[in-house]
This record gives sequence, structure tokens and C-alpha cells, in this order.
Amino acid sequence: MSHAPPPPASIAQAFTPVTIGPLRLRNRFIKSATNEGMARGGVPSKMLVEHHRAIAAGGAAMTTVAYCAVSPDGRTFEDQVTLDDASLPHLRVLTDAVHAEGAAVCAQITHGGAFTFVPVLSTKYPLSASGGLNAAGVISGRLFKTAMTPADLTRVADEFVAAARRAQQAGFDAVEIHMGHGYLLSQFISPKYNRRRDDYGGSAAQRARYPAEVLRRVLDAVGDRLAVTCKICVTEGFKGGATVDDAIEVARVLEREGAHLLVLSGGMNVEAPWAIFGSNMPAAAVETIQNPVVKLATRMMRLWEPKVAFRELYFLEHSRRIRAAVKLPLAYLGGAKSRSGIESVLSEGFDCVAMGRALIHDPELVNKFRDGRASASGCTACNQCVVTMYGEAGTHCVLRPSPDPALNRVPAAA
Repeated sequence: MSHAPPPPASIAQAFTPVTIGPLRLRNRFIKSATNEGMARGGVPSKMLVEHHRAIAAGGAAMTTVAYCAVSPDGRTFEDQVTLDDASLPHLRVLTDAVHAEGAAVCAQITHGGAFTFVPVLSTKYPLSASGGLNAAGVISGRLFKTAMTPADLTRVADEFVAAARRAQQAGFDAVEIHMGHGYLLSQFISPKYNRRRDDYGGSAAQRARYPAEVLRRVLDAVGDRLAVTCKICVTEGFKGGATVDDAIEVARVLEREGAHLLVLSGGMNVEAPWAIFGSNMPAAAVETIQNPVVKLATRMMRLWEPKVAFRELYFLEHSRRIRAAVKLPLAYLGGAKSRSGIESVLSEGFDCVAMGRALIHDPELVNKFRDGRASASGCTACNQCVVTMYGEAGTHCVLRPSPDPALNRVPAAA
């Protein structure tokens, strides 16, 4: 039996409220988590506050603070927020600033697992779903990883719960549990990383069991007060990685566990970074990376990456299959940058649109879409904003004036 196509959506639909768990958002636009590089030494800076305040003032319903590690071992880099007691006063300044602009704010809670460049860990080898050689550690000198024991599984789940509770203390309205891009929970979902023979390995649904347990623990702790969302990969984007068929099973598991929203992304930091962005990193941009470890890693990646030309809505084909498989709210992420593109996403039945580079390019873009001042973002998907994260001024669009790096050296609560 054939089905009629969904009715076309107008841009006005994007500006209607939506409910995500206990949270009501003023419209359908979410700023996706994109590493900001604005927490030197792990301390949230005044620049981090201004970055998210500007996006809230520009009309987004919710902005997401990227990579809030659930523990010191959970960091990928030293200059990232750890959701500990010391961070709370600084993060409260940030959430207050976003709320003053009428928007909600989400903390992305994360553990890097084997994908870490932190010089000192509490364990000899970084934790992962399975042990053995560590592809991500070739550059950092950590050539091996260790499989998590039952005690490790419990302890790290406890860390996610503690981080979610601190996020609530800091004034966040939501937490996003990162289950994609090659971080720890993604390492359980990925068949490339997860070779376990216990209840946490095997089929896609079994590989999703530990991430689902973390979700359930977080929901039990804060789910009646905070929206609890999950970021997953619709495809890992490389041979031997998780496919969209796997993603459908993962989405069904998370739906059964009670997730309030799934943010649909894709790609892996080590194996397929081009898939995350839907386009390649320019060679010139690689040379601007100051961190020698990251520069070498990025150069090596460029040796095997395929040539990928950016196209709007580059994850739509995969994401619509997940939309057809589950009923819970979904946020489409992947190259939405025009009014017509957003209308297409909403017509496909997605509840929200998550945007990254387009809002880095112009934090005012949502208001411009609403007022008719813009029909498309001026973002060129050059991806140079990605490598600015490692510079003194943090993540910013190179097509705009560079922000004052002095703000990035001042703690938010100073």
C-alpha cells in the first residue's frame, strides 16, 4: 500500500513550542553540542558564557554546552569542563545568562573512554567496551585499552548520575548523554569497539544495553526535573562500523528505556570525522592547529579520508529511517542551514532541528529566519571553525571577526 507524502511544513512550524520530557521549549531550534575550547584548565570562561548567551539571544530555544566530562578520566582533553563541584559556580553564571535571554540550556554529559589525550589517568590503560589495541591511542602513546569490569560499569554509571545531578544544581534544564562519535558509550554500541561475550556484547540491541542502563539511571535521578536526551550515530560512516540498521535497534532500546529525545548525528572522531561534518577538513586548516598531538592525528586522518562534498541535510536518508521506526521525539542534525531545509526536516516528522556550524557562523540566524531577514546561512561548511577550538579564542567562524581571546582566560564566575 502506498502512503501519501507528508504535508509540507512552513517555517512558522519551526517557531511553535515543543515539549521534551518535563521541559517546554519556545521553538524547535537547538544549538548542538560543538566543542567550544572555552574552558582552559577545565574552568568555564567568560567567553563560554558569552558564546551561549549570544546563541540564546539569537533565538534558539536551547543551547547545548559541549563535552561536560563526568569525571577527570572522562575528559578527552585537559581543557574541557568536568562536571564537579568546582565547576558549579561558573556554570551557574552561564545558565543564568542563557535563561535571561529566554532560552533553555543543556549540558552534554560525556566520558571519552579510550578516546582520550589527557596525560594522566587513574588507570594504566583507558577504559573501553573491550580491551586490546587502541587506535585512538596511537598518537597519545596509549597503545592499549582495557575492558570495563562489572565494577567499572557501575562506577561510571554512578559518575553519569552524579554529573546529571550537578547539572541540575548548576541550573541546566536538560542533559544530553553522548552515545556517539567514538566516546565511551559509543564504544559499547560500535561493533568495531565492542567484542564482548557477556550480556553487553553481540547484537546491536545487546551492545546498547550499557548505554541504556546509564540512561535509566540518569532518568531515575533527574528525569522528572530535567529533559534527558541522547545523542546517537545514525551511521558510523566506515567499513565495519555501526550501520543505520544498528541505529534503528539502538533507538528502539532507548525509546523503551524512556529517553525524552534522541539527537541524530553520525560519524566517528577517529575512523570517519568527515562523516560527522558531511565534508572534509581543509588542508590549510589543519596547519593552524596548535596542539601537536591533534595536528599529527589530523594529518594522519587526511591520508585515508575520502573526498566528501557538503550537501544540505546529509544525514536525512538515514535519519528518516529512524523516524519511521520510533515514536519518541527526534532532533535532526546534519547540515540544516536554510529555511527550506528546515521545512523539509519538519515535513519528515522530526520534532526539532539541531544546528552547529550555522549558529557558530551567525548566532542571530534563528531570529533572522523568523523575521525573514535570511533564507539561508552564510556558513560555507569550510570546517575551519572546528580547528579554531584549539586556538586561544576558542571555536569561532573564520568568516567573522575573531573574538577577543582575553575573555577566554577569565573564569566565568570571576
